[in-house]
Amino acid sequence: MRELTEYDLARYNRQMLIPGWGEEGQAKLKGASVFIAGAGGLGGPVSIYLAVAGVGEIHICDADVVELSNLNRQILHRDERVGHPKADSADLTLRELNPSIKIVPHRAYLDANSVDSIVGAPDLVLDCLDNYDTRYLLNTYCMKRNIPLVHGAIWGMSGQVTFIQPPETPCLRCLVPEAPPKEVFPVVGVTPGLIGCIQVMEALKYLTGVGTPLKGKLLLIDGEFMRFSTIIFKRVESCPDCGLAG
Repeated sequence: MRELTEYDLARYNRQMLIPGWGEEGQAKLKGASVFIAGAGGLGGPVSIYLAVAGVGEIHICDADVVELSNLNRQILHRDERVGHPKADSADLTLRELNPSIKIVPHRAYLDANSVDSIVGAPDLVLDCLDNYDTRYLLNTYCMKRNIPLVHGAIWGMSGQVTFIQPPETPCLRCLVPEAPPKEVFPVVGVTPGLIGCIQVMEALKYLTGVGTPLKGKLLLIDGEFMRFSTIIFKRVESCPDCGLAG
């Protein structure tokens, strides 16, 4: 944990009033490092709310550039940044929101050759991706290094969140054994906003020790009919990623 300054005590006063949070919880956040995979629809609210909560070091990774069609949902970016790397745009926005924390942008693709050097050893990884091939890569990486992974995914007006930490929980491949076909899927900005905020809640609970994460539970949100449900899912013995873990 890192010592809080007068600035910290003033800036984060309201969240430190949460029972069990206090100065100790805030100091844990200040000393924490998180890795966010994706600076798009989910990566926006995830990175923004982790930044304003005072997480000390935020790594955010995205190899793409900002496109005009992103701007209905990707709140890290602006019209004038179309054509610029998303990671750089995220860096600018997050530094404006909280100049007291460390932001590390990564303009790179995550693959089997790069994942070790890019992700490293953060306290927590947040899956804000839009494809399952890279999600599976992160799933395996985090499992091997015992790094918790907060998974979020969206489609249209619906989404899901879970907290993954094998062998205590199932892994992502237990939940989604095979990648769905790649497609340009519908999305309205409020959906990743909602799902991303829930991912941040899971992250803050874990990092401060307040509350109970969604371990072994999948939160499903149907925004069209405003239905929330939670299902229990278990490890699959034959899972190629975690079946032999633990």
